Amino acid sequence: MENFFTIIGGMGTFASMNFEQILNESIQAQKDQDYFDYLLVNHASVPDRSSYILDHHNPSFYPALAQDISQQNLLKPQFIVMACNTAHYFYPQLQKLTNIPILHMPFLVAMESAELYPHQKSFGLLATKGTLHDHVYEKCFNILGKKVVLPSDSLADRVMNFIYRDVKDNNQISSKIFNDILNQARDELGVPIIILGCTELSYAADVLSIREGILDSQLILVQRTLELAQYFRSQSEKVDPFLNKYKKKGDQNGLLMEVN
Repeated sequence: MENFFTIIGGMGTFASMNFEQILNESIQAQKDQDYFDYLLVNHASVPDRSSYILDHHNPSFYPALAQDISQQNLLKPQFIVMACNTAHYFYPQLQKLTNIPILHMPFLVAMESAELYPHQKSFGLLATKGTLHDHVYEKCFNILGKKVVLPSDSLADRVMNFIYRDVKDNNQISSKIFNDILNQARDELGVPIIILGCTELSYAADVLSIREGILDSQLILVQRTLELAQYFRSQSEKVDPFLNKYKKKGDQNGLLMEVN
């Protein structure tokens, strides 16, 4: 297979299935050949990302993702996306392993915030404790002159319980619990827009058809994935401008590494 992209997923599996479903449902296809060629790497055995970020005595998830990148180097996709926010902890190291562009989900969310809400300065963040500890969203938004407000410890605990116990472990999504979390976040953080910085939260929002007042990291990554895939398919002259658009803005302090 030629002219394809790769999704590195499985972190977790239901969220990756949801990513793939949204991606395909977003294509205006009239026949099989209208869909895009891609590989979904459902690497479910990758060690827990937050566990390692919070305590380096736990198994690192870097070797597993580095192996994925090495395998993709042999297959040569046009670009790679990682359908896990917390996995971007090792983004610079992973991008150094390949000349294949890896889209940076948190920075794409930051860019989307600047385009959709140019006058909004602060955004709330709900994510795993690993992503919160990494401060990746704060770094991305700060580059664009915007601020990310983090949840309290008690709210962060509630979000982690929802992500791990409800969604990951049991695939149970309670409308009441999720909406209560969103309402608590808006009240506690004092912001109208909440970033869903975990694909399990994005999965819940999709199941419950919640679209207002959120920046959905997974949906934004799907949109940018389809945009770049379309450029590779029929508008090759737009590929480099697409990649350079976010690379030049974000390549500060090593946040985004060179893709060429």
